[in-house]
Amino acid sequence: MLTALFHLFTGFFKIGMFTIGGGYAMLPLMQEEIARYGWMTAAEFIDIIAIAEMTPGAIAVNAATFAGFRTAGVIGALLATASLALPSLLILVPLSNFWEIHRDHPILTAVFRGIKPAVAGLIGAAAIYIGKTALLYDPLLSKGEGLPIDLRSLLIAASVFFAVRRFKADPIKAIIVSGIVGLVVFGF
Repeated sequence: MLTALFHLFTGFFKIGMFTIGGGYAMLPLMQEEIARYGWMTAAEFIDIIAIAEMTPGAIAVNAATFAGFRTAGVIGALLATASLALPSLLILVPLSNFWEIHRDHPILTAVFRGIKPAVAGLIGAAAIYIGKTALLYDPLLSKGEGLPIDLRSLLIAASVFFAVRRFKADPIKAIIVSGIVGLVVFGF
């Protein structure tokens, strides 16, 4: 139990320490740590992301809480969540005053011009990973024969993408409608 708690602390502290750009940018590193320690499968990780996306709060914090709970119960949930947030607290509190004074400095401006595309790349990597796992992997379909394309999931994803991008559909309503569609398509 202590080993699991130690791994939760070090794993999520590392994720919080070395990820810039928020929750979605954390997902590739989070997936790597989860796979390294065997806390859950890729399909379970995608389910956690779906649950974390639908619940209030930051996606990375929700995912860390769930992964910690899954690994070591309530203590694991608290530890994973705290260790994910701890690096930000340790870094941002002392640096906030420095930032307010020097935020327009050319060196800081140049550094952040380099960091912004890296964050976009991390978020893109997370999107590809999530899309690949959610749309191409269905354990009920695969039966060990690679990763079949689940056209029903692909159609739902494309519909939501189109509705949100083209018609500015409310994401919450899109999730609710998709859940109902999922119940009809996959449940019956």
